[in-house]
Amino acid sequence: MAIRYPNGKKYQPNDLLTSTTQKKTVSYGKRGMSLEQDLNDTNAYYLTHELAVIHKKPTPVQIVGVDYPKRSSAKIKEAYFKTPSTTDYNGVYQGKYIDFEAKETKNTSSFPLSNFHQHQLTHMEGVLKQNGIVFVIIAFQTLGEVYFIRFEHFQPFGNECSMAGENQ
Repeated sequence: MAIRYPNGKKYQPNDLLTSTTQKKTVSYGKRGMSLEQDLNDTNAYYLTHELAVIHKKPTPVQIVGVDYPKRSSAKIKEAYFKTPSTTDYNGVYQGKYIDFEAKETKNTSSFPLSNFHQHQLTHMEGVLKQNGIVFVIIAFQTLGEVYFIRFEHFQPFGNECSMAGENQ
């Protein structure tokens, strides 16, 4: 997927920004990894060119079991998600807080809103109320299309989906 910037130039990652990981077949647990890599590359570009500071938020986990085969290395044997994570990315753009969620699907004609959780919608509503920049990015992997949707436009659909979920 080609990324183009406001000046129309195609973004080419340099050696310092390129990840050393190789592309693998996408499994169910790795959905969104292509989109995630594109976003991480874009955010690295923004950081390098001092346009914005945006980072992927780590998912909070509670480590329960650790194995120490050597003094210099540790292997996590058991861990649990501590609390539900809010959104995927946050940062600062031109002095304003920015927060967004990125989702990817193999569907060709629709996106399952059930992929958004109530705590994510609540978090995004809170950011919007504080005049932050908040949006969702939805990628249709099979079509090679990516959509940027301001949360103000997405919110009615998200609320409708969460209300339907409460009624089930």
